[in-house]
Amino acid sequence: MADEQFLMPTKTYLKAGIHIGTKFKTKYMEKFIYKIRPDGLCVLNLEKVDERIRTMISFLSQYEPEDIILISKRENGWKALKMVNEMTGIRVFPGRYPPGILTNPNLESFMEAKVIVVTDSWPDRNAIGDALHVGIPVVALCDTNNQSNNIDLVIPCNNKGKKSLGLLFYIFARDYMKAKGMIKDEKEMKYDVEVFMEE
Repeated sequence: MADEQFLMPTKTYLKAGIHIGTKFKTKYMEKFIYKIRPDGLCVLNLEKVDERIRTMISFLSQYEPEDIILISKRENGWKALKMVNEMTGIRVFPGRYPPGILTNPNLESFMEAKVIVVTDSWPDRNAIGDALHVGIPVVALCDTNNQSNNIDLVIPCNNKGKKSLGLLFYIFARDYMKAKGMIKDEKEMKYDVEVFMEE
């Protein structure tokens, strides 16, 4: 696929390692795997990664910022989430997600949402359970070793690396803001992709 058809130049994707999976693969994630390297690591198909990120943007653009919550128990996603929050107003939950935040109005931390995005379906399983309980869709970033149970939209990617998560959330923030008319083009972005991807 030519570069101009991708959301980011191929070399930016490759540099961030968005396509590098784990040595394990689940049955569901097999269809997104392009090959297995000699060292045993699974490599995701970049076209499918890009295609799913587009689907995620188009799906989430139907929602207002206050209707979405981005969740990441994994520390590597915290900075990117906070930057998405600063730029778009989308609520974020970095850190351990105690069950009940979406389901128990008596909790001080209670939040209502129409859709959630989790960076990893395993550590973020409490949030997925809550979303299931209240009947809202779940978008999940999934590596080659993730299960897809109770997930409405799977985004195949390296969901463990800081650079990979930074790049994915940069693309999401940029294109969500464009879709919502918050910015006209990338030049109006307050931060560039490098800031999202910083170690």
